[in-house]
Amino acid sequence: MIYSFSISIFGCKSEESPTDSNGTDTPKGWNIVWSDEFKYTGLPDSTKWTYDVGGHGWGNGEEQYYTSKRLKNARVEDDLLIIEAHKESMQGNDYTSCRLVSTGAGNWTYGRFEVRARLPHGVGTWPAIWMLPTVWNYGNGGWPDNGEIDIMEHVGYNPGVVHGSIHCKSYYHSIGTQKTGTIPVPDAQNAYHVYALEWNADTISVFVDSNKYFTFVNEKLGWEKWPFDKDFHFILNIAVGGGWGGQQGIDDNIFPQQMEVDYVRVYRKVE
Repeated sequence: MIYSFSISIFGCKSEESPTDSNGTDTPKGWNIVWSDEFKYTGLPDSTKWTYDVGGHGWGNGEEQYYTSKRLKNARVEDDLLIIEAHKESMQGNDYTSCRLVSTGAGNWTYGRFEVRARLPHGVGTWPAIWMLPTVWNYGNGGWPDNGEIDIMEHVGYNPGVVHGSIHCKSYYHSIGTQKTGTIPVPDAQNAYHVYALEWNADTISVFVDSNKYFTFVNEKLGWEKWPFDKDFHFILNIAVGGGWGGQQGIDDNIFPQQMEVDYVRVYRKVE
């Protein structure tokens, strides 16, 4: 969840209904190996999801407190996962939200990763669908040396623009080398779209629906430029404020705000 800069000109086809793609149609050339279709009610499935908890800013100056096992902030209802941010005080923070992670249950090296979602509205929201390493074994043992893959980021003060990025030791925003792309998705906050990643030993490509708008190529020059050869896991969250999401402040009148997720799926390439 870091800053993005460059622009792509591709458009997107919207998917209006949360049930349009609720089957398990598998893309040609892929086998599904893991999913959550959210066909249940209550807390997110504990065999698939855990929680990052706290309100220390998460390296970005974020202003929310991420809670654990709290239906108000993360629940499944009507065949949807709902991640919900609120204006309320908790543990010294002025907002609450949720950051779900698949670590421990879902960790993968390479594949196709899909999340069908509708994004929140409003200045100050910063939803993300992204991946961090499960194994932190390169360089400083932390970020950015061990990598980050952003499948979808959106900041509420710039509605309808979706960002996809990677971060690693050689390429990240603080040194002006970040590798990223953006795509206009004008109805991202009102319609469901499939945010997808295809990742193999040579390339990382990011899509919205069928539109590929960002590709990062393995230069084969060491882990500094490609730490993406080990297990990563999903993170789904709504941040509030922060160094990027809060650049134009936070509109307290918008809350509560939701990111609605229709499904999460992981595929392996057919051999």
